[in-house]
Amino acid sequence: MTGPPGARAWQPGALARLVVTTLTERGQTVAVAESLTGGLLAAALVEVPGASVVFRGAIVAYATDLKRSLLGVPASLLDRHGAVHPDVARAMAEGVRSRLAATFGLATTGVAGPDPADGQPVGTVHVAASGPPGPAVCSLSLAGDRRSIRDQTVLRSLGLLRDMLEAGGSVIAAGREEAGRLQRYGGNEHAAIRSRRLCVRAGTVES
Repeated sequence: MTGPPGARAWQPGALARLVVTTLTERGQTVAVAESLTGGLLAAALVEVPGASVVFRGAIVAYATDLKRSLLGVPASLLDRHGAVHPDVARAMAEGVRSRLAATFGLATTGVAGPDPADGQPVGTVHVAASGPPGPAVCSLSLAGDRRSIRDQTVLRSLGLLRDMLEAGGSVIAAGREEAGRLQRYGGNEHAAIRSRRLCVRAGTVES
């Protein structure tokens, strides 16, 4: 598969290998909670040889009530905002990290289509990471068909954890160069990510 220079660095397989290698070197682990991705994030991680050393497991909580019962997302939060909300993604990441006893938790929630859900348009996605420094959430507005949106969500989830690991526990803001590279990759492999993106950590909004 061909792409623009540097595109390979943004493929899910490359990011998954980097994450698994880094976690292995540090003796750390990860668990994932998935909604719209339906197991794709877990599959990307276990595709890497040696992932069993760092991958604790996954909870695919597709139904809203399972986000509460399996991941501990507060019922009041789900009643107030529905399942597609940054605070829900954060609670899912924290819940899976706690319940599967992992160093880091990753979570995905959103609308892959073909129809809107929970009052949110297709392409609305929230991914979250939880680790020793605290939680981090990225809210995305993605373009493309159902599979493309789910693939892009996996890419961004792995990228969020990679950023946390590379920054020594602090999520760094994505610069213009990174955004451009992601959009060039998206134009070649998926649909381009539209401009709205918010990354939130400890009450700080980064754009």
